[in-house]
Amino acid sequence: MPGTNLTRDEARQRARLLTVDSYEIDLDLSGAQEGGTYRSVTTVRFDSAEAGAGSFIDLVAPAVHEVVLNGAPLDPAEVFRDSRIALPDLEAGPNELRVVADCAYTNTGEGLHRFVDPVDQQAYLYTQFEVPDARRVFASFEQPDLKATFQFTVEAPEGWTVVSNSPTPEPKDNVWRFDPTPRISTYITALIVGPYHSVHSSWEAKGAGGRSVPLGIYCRPSLAEHLDSDAIFEVTRQGFDWFEEKFDYAYPFAKYDQLFVPEFNAGAMENAGAVTIRDQYVFRSKVTDAAYETRAETILHELAHMWFGDLVTMEWWNDLWLNESFATYTSVACQAHAPGSRWPHAWTSFANQMKTWAYRQDQLPSTHPIMAEIRDLDDVLVNFDGITYAKGASVLKQLVAYVGMDEFFRGVQAYFKRHAYGNTRLSDLLGALEETSGRDLKTWSGKWLETAGINILRPEIEVDASGTVTSFAVRQEAPALPAADGAAPPRGVLRPHRIAIGSYDLGADGRLTRTGRVELDVDGELTEVPELVGRPRPAVFLLNDDDLSYAKVRLDAESLATVTQHLGDFDASLPRALCWASAWDMTRDGELAARDYLDLVLSGVPKESDIGVVQSLHRQVKLALDLYAAPSWRETGLARWTEAALEQLRAARPGSDHQLAWARAFAATARTEPQLALLQGLLDGTETIEGLAVDTELRWALLERLAATGRADEAAIAAELERDRTSAGERHAATARAARPTPEAKAEAWASVVGSTAADATAALPNAVQEAVIGGFVQTDQRELLAPYTAKFFDAVKGVWETRSHEMAQQIAVGLYPVLQVSQETLEATDAWLSSAEPNAALRRLVTESRAGVERALKAQAADAAAADQP
Repeated sequence: MPGTNLTRDEARQRARLLTVDSYEIDLDLSGAQEGGTYRSVTTVRFDSAEAGAGSFIDLVAPAVHEVVLNGAPLDPAEVFRDSRIALPDLEAGPNELRVVADCAYTNTGEGLHRFVDPVDQQAYLYTQFEVPDARRVFASFEQPDLKATFQFTVEAPEGWTVVSNSPTPEPKDNVWRFDPTPRISTYITALIVGPYHSVHSSWEAKGAGGRSVPLGIYCRPSLAEHLDSDAIFEVTRQGFDWFEEKFDYAYPFAKYDQLFVPEFNAGAMENAGAVTIRDQYVFRSKVTDAAYETRAETILHELAHMWFGDLVTMEWWNDLWLNESFATYTSVACQAHAPGSRWPHAWTSFANQMKTWAYRQDQLPSTHPIMAEIRDLDDVLVNFDGITYAKGASVLKQLVAYVGMDEFFRGVQAYFKRHAYGNTRLSDLLGALEETSGRDLKTWSGKWLETAGINILRPEIEVDASGTVTSFAVRQEAPALPAADGAAPPRGVLRPHRIAIGSYDLGADGRLTRTGRVELDVDGELTEVPELVGRPRPAVFLLNDDDLSYAKVRLDAESLATVTQHLGDFDASLPRALCWASAWDMTRDGELAARDYLDLVLSGVPKESDIGVVQSLHRQVKLALDLYAAPSWRETGLARWTEAALEQLRAARPGSDHQLAWARAFAATARTEPQLALLQGLLDGTETIEGLAVDTELRWALLERLAATGRADEAAIAAELERDRTSAGERHAATARAARPTPEAKAEAWASVVGSTAADATAALPNAVQEAVIGGFVQTDQRELLAPYTAKFFDAVKGVWETRSHEMAQQIAVGLYPVLQVSQETLEATDAWLSSAEPNAALRRLVTESRAGVERALKAQAADAAAADQP
């Protein structure tokens, strides 16, 4: 029985048989304020290549009332089961299907999500269809290569707004009839419905005969005062300018709306002409510039998808990586290179955040080639990972360095013109790039896209007595891949790398400045670099300078000694970020003890000017101390870090981003009575720090720590919620309540998410509240309190997986795994469950990944303990 799954073979068979022409979808959402179900009427016109053949259409619905195929009624009781409606005896050529069903509103962020704002008690709806959830709203052929036009007709309450892929028409009697879309895939259709607030503008194309594209920004009225629409429009227009120039293809849709919606599971979604974005990006309190940079990257990422993903779409989900990687690469490239961009240092943020995500993912037992084997929908649902987004984008950056940026974009331009409104495979893009660059990319693709794992690059240097380099080579290593399920570790692969090698020297001002750079192709085990022979040895040689390739980089002994003393002294942000990333990677690998990583950060972070790097270091130090430090030393390390955070908070320039970042870092780890008293004082106003605005979000950060340490009770949480009667306030209160250090609070939080018994699978909490409870439940200072939940997790997780929607189940499977119980016993409990529970492939993957985190932490803790014994 297929359940809600769909295999690639089934999709291929259906695509060979069917060509879909159009959908007409009529939805009655007039009862949305009350919730429940709504009437969905779908008329689909399609062609069949064979007479008498059978197929199926997808639908997830509580009830189907009518199925009419080519004028003949079919009995829903006979043809509707397992999320499919059987379509027997098709006619050769045109066919018409009509389906009348009752579909359900959701609170999981899948299908048609319904949210009631506590501020105005109004319902707000939006759709989220990727990967397979258009079928929760209308009957559809749910695969990306069966494109069609879509015409929506929607009835909604009076005074509401309805937004879809086509421009919004004037309603008649509270009914909106939209024009048909161009040919697009089901997963990028969209509806956003409710009394949303909106701001409108336009983008004007440059040059003669310039076009005008209407722009809209939407959010709930309760967030309208915080909506910085001018800044969002500015980034959007920069993206339009840059992408139209680089892609040489006009924006393919009639308008471009960006809708900030509540309880969104991802960052955003590239619905054609109607992008949905998580409304946490409407900042209601002060944030650092790193948050604005991240938001801008998200905005540009989705805009890039209008061409790569929406105009030209993957044939099947095995090319999901290309869809996401292209959008990630081009969004960061736009930030780095577009005229007037606020973030020309965007590649620093990419190296600091995206690449560390990729390196982490690529060292898990579940690592996979960038071009993954996607056998079915279950596979793709767990493949929105660091390989698909971050490694893929890193390798695209490497490809651009390999073929040249101009040649790359000329190939992309040819690709768009050749395949507009169609579906493609990777070979279609590589073929276009081979034409424009003259490079044979088959070997490159085989080694980079069809194999997994990370290479390590090390310099091998010889210097004579005068300090002149007599020999320089780059040694490439291909470590064995992580073993999965007890199998022998697969062998790694040596790959071609386009890299730069930077030479850095200390100036009279104490800064490390680049004094030389060579760029070359590294291939095979050892690559000689004759360009560096005969030159004076600099203070630092940095492999993969400018971060062109995807590889773990190690420093030679002399460079490492200089970087250890002067990491904060590089005069550019990117080489600092690369060295920070290398140090973090060494810490995770157990090559650098957690205590030594703390020393390195404490010596270098006061000089770090890039706020995104600073905030990443905050997260990484906390993680290193919580998971990688020897348990006997952990509290000592945390005490040192907390004291340093408070010192930096007091020293930071008043009102600066650094001050806010250090305030949050201190709040996350305050532990002594005086430190917690300071948090309480900042919260109640009896303590102040010049320039630090204790606004709504910072107040919750302070209170959540006070709750986790037992200094804030239910009354304090309720009082804060009374100050902030918003959906964000409700989420923060849920986190604070789950964080309280009592058995009763933990039991209550667990029951609200998992259920009081293993058989209780009722998902009562909305997705965002469930996420908030899980975040509060798992507190690093509460290991003993959480220890009994290891067994509870393994008792419950399979039942959760089998009875919840994918998003809700994945939150629980990942968020409640006992990652803090770093012990051999946790590994053994996991192994016992894996061998006895027989989980499906997706759940097995998630649990195996979490197990790998515990195994890595055990090794790192041993390395840290060993460092304590060294003189």
